[in-house]
Amino acid sequence: MRVGVVQFPGSCDDRDAAWAVRVLGAEPVVLWHGDAWLAGVDAVVLPGGFSYGDYLRSGALARFSPVMGSVGAFARRGGPVLGVCNGFQVLCEAGLLPGALTRNAGLRFVARDQSVRVEARCVWTAGIRPGTVLALPVKHGDGRYVHPEPDALATGGQVLARYCDPDGVVGTAGNPNGSVAAIAGVTNAAGNVAGLMPHPEHAVDPLLGSTDGRLLLGAVLAAVAA
Repeated sequence: MRVGVVQFPGSCDDRDAAWAVRVLGAEPVVLWHGDAWLAGVDAVVLPGGFSYGDYLRSGALARFSPVMGSVGAFARRGGPVLGVCNGFQVLCEAGLLPGALTRNAGLRFVARDQSVRVEARCVWTAGIRPGTVLALPVKHGDGRYVHPEPDALATGGQVLARYCDPDGVVGTAGNPNGSVAAIAGVTNAAGNVAGLMPHPEHAVDPLLGSTDGRLLLGAVLAAVAA
């Protein structure tokens, strides 16, 4: 399986994402932001970082890059797309995911290990039972998710994960950025496009403190292979 990893000017987690994909047995393919060709990949990951220096606002310029036109077409055909951190911001700016990411509550950059509770069944959580708590790192300054109707997202099965404490309890104590309804990630209505602020690619090796990222990244590999 070939997984495309988009590289924008300012991406800093593209190498980490490619390494994680390789660790899980797939072939990473670097996709340059200025190219519209997706090289026949089976899935696409938009990594974390500061695309275009976060000029104007996070993801605002990256949405206009040539590669995003192709990513949008790929997504509309049902192709699996995951945006992590800055990639999540880009997908929201491009209209491929609902809602938006704003400055963290308290205006402080957050970097820590974080518990998240899987909520939805989709191609990115295939085989993971809803309610499962994962330990994933977060590192962002613009991660506060906002949406006018979070309950409607949940009813439609579009809330991918919520911030929680290690026991799976959702509340303000486990919400690192003030996201509405403690939402850590969402999907599109079809479930093939997902955005997540925590970093699964930084949780695939015991030396990194957690291997829970394998569950998310491995899920889509298994689903597409099947």
